[in-house]
This record gives sequence, C-alpha cells and structure tokens, in this order.
Amino acid sequence: MKHIAMPSVPLACAIALTLLAGCPTGDPQPGQSRTFNGIKFQWCPPGTFAMGSPAMETVRNDDETLHTVNITKGFWMSTTEITQAQWKSLIATNPSFYNGNNNPVDNISWNAAQDFLVLLNASSDDGGTYRLPTEAEWEYAYRADTVTRFYWGDDPSYTAIRANAWFIDNCNDVTHRVGTKAANDWGLRDMSGNVSEWCQDYYAAYPAGPVTDPTGPATGTTRVFRGGELFSLAKNCRAATRSHGAPDDNAGNSGFRIVREAD
Repeated sequence: MKHIAMPSVPLACAIALTLLAGCPTGDPQPGQSRTFNGIKFQWCPPGTFAMGSPAMETVRNDDETLHTVNITKGFWMSTTEITQAQWKSLIATNPSFYNGNNNPVDNISWNAAQDFLVLLNASSDDGGTYRLPTEAEWEYAYRADTVTRFYWGDDPSYTAIRANAWFIDNCNDVTHRVGTKAANDWGLRDMSGNVSEWCQDYYAAYPAGPVTDPTGPATGTTRVFRGGELFSLAKNCRAATRSHGAPDDNAGNSGFRIVREAD
C-alpha cells in the first residue's frame, strides 16, 4: 500500500488557515436569520436581478419596465412587516385599524415610518443602521432569486396565492398575524398582501438600462409602496407591481418592513 506523507502539524495548521482565509465561511448564507433589537431579520446577499416584468407577463402595468439591477451590498431584511407590538415598543400611540400585537402595524404613512426609524436608530446599541428598503432592494428580496410573477411561481389561476398571502379573497376584511403564510426562499414572509409596504424611494419611471444600487430620484411628490394588501386583487400582489402615495398619506392599509445595513 502506498503511503502518503502528511505535513507536520505546524505546516498543516498553516495550510488550513490559508484555505480559510480565502473562503468566506463567516459570511451569512442567503436566508440566514438573525435578531436585532427584538426584530427578526433574514440575510439578502449581494447579486444581480431583472427588476420589473417582461412584456409577455400577464396583467403587467406600463411602469414595470424590465431592467437589470446590481445589488453590491448584502443587507438584513425584517422577516415580516413591523408588528403592532414592535411599533408600541417605541411609540405609545397605535394608529392601526386592526388590533393585534402580532398583526402588522397599519394605517402608517411614510413619514410615520421614518419617525419609528429615528427612534429605533437612537435606541439601538448594536452598531447597525436601520432604514426602509429601497424599491430595488424590496423587489430583490421579494424575488429571492426567482423570476416568476410571484415568488412561489407564475400561478396563472391564482390558486397557490392562498397559501402565501392574505389578500381580498381570503382576508375576511382584516389583517392577520404576521408569519402565518409560507415564506419565500430567503425566509421572508408576507411580502405579498396583509399590508402594503413603504419603500425609501420617490416614485418615478424606471431607467431603460442597467443600474447599480439604485435609490430612486432625488426629488418627487410621492413615495413607493409595494406588495399589495389585504384588499388587493391577486394580480396586484405580483413581484413587479408598483404603487405610490404622498408621504403623509396613511390610507391604503399601509405598513412597512425595515432593512438593517450590513456591518
């Protein structure tokens, strides 16, 4: 039998350390969970995706121009929409129409979401920065490496949506406890339905060509919200569907989820 000479223990350790140095074993994996300030988050890795919808997508809208987006920095996205309990941990008054500590906070304007974030960042001691997702980050996280109309598939007959979202056909006219519907491939829940979710960006037409880490226009009159809500038709819970409203508008059963920037 042929014997293979093994390196000495110090040399073996040096080789192992060299290999580890070149391997990002400490990086979070896509969909890895972590809790910061009592809020559970999922890791969304850097990557490139097609934002918007192809011309042949059923019931698409004119403002969903398909374009390539490069996300260069990974980020933590809250697993669910911010709940009423999480809201009340920082703000005494609860504006929600639908009561329930574990239901999403609703009836929230873009400005009110910013108030929450100011308090969260001021009270946090974990070194992270919390904010609303950009519209590109939101759609990237929703899709989680999928290219279909919904993160669970194209669902042409709108039958699978019932297992994935609270929407007009199954909500019974109320919001529901977060996290009770199926997760996408990165562990995010309620990206479709329940409440619509504010993004950081002003609303505007998409660029025609590829972009890197877009944050939307510098000025505007309305802000983007995404994901549909409890009274949305199924078609308006698609990955590419866009909506927008005035920053002080708290109508439309709107809520939000947040991003924690990577360390």
